[in-house]
Amino acid sequence: MTAAYRWRLAPEGLATRRQLRAMGLRPGGQDVAAQLERPRRRRGPLVAYLYRIDRAKPIRPMTPGRAEALAKAMAARRTCPVCRRDTGYCIPRSLGMCVPCHDSPDSSALAA
Repeated sequence: MTAAYRWRLAPEGLATRRQLRAMGLRPGGQDVAAQLERPRRRRGPLVAYLYRIDRAKPIRPMTPGRAEALAKAMAARRTCPVCRRDTGYCIPRSLGMCVPCHDSPDSSALAA
């Protein structure tokens, strides 16, 4: 069982994933050292997992191949499947197409 601390009362030397990332580190395969619990009304507490900073490893540098793959993935999220244009923003999954295609009068025919 890992130690549990109340919100903002964790000891020095522990950090969340986001805090590690801000320091240029990553957990590096280590197990969760402790957890923070923030109480909420009528629901269970919010939980944040903590990792030891001294066991954290440096983040891996972005390689050209990873950068290219990430650029392709983001381009796919910006490309409308209906009009095939790069919209300049990530298309909402709730719409499934860019806003102009969704708002056009014949969008119901395009979706079917």
